[in-house]
Amino acid sequence: KMDIQDNEKRLGWMGTMDVNSIKNKVASSIVAISSVHLLRLFMEAEKILDDKIMLCVIIHLTFVLSAFGMAYIDKMSKKKHVLH
Repeated sequence: KMDIQDNEKRLGWMGTMDVNSIKNKVASSIVAISSVHLLRLFMEAEKILDDKIMLCVIIHLTFVLSAFGMAYIDKMSKKKHVLH
């Protein structure tokens, strides 16, 4: 935890983001980077083995499903806190 006095300058996002929102942003960034890499592979598909492309697609889908799973768990945990 950062110890910042009230009279010190703070970054705009401080106090508005919790650990789960940061995890979701990191996960979505990983998916975005993976998407760009996959697009680059598709653009050079004639030079790349089909097995490598398939492996990259599977890895990308794993990242996507993980990001959705983390977002879903975060949403359910927030609903649980609201109900109690």
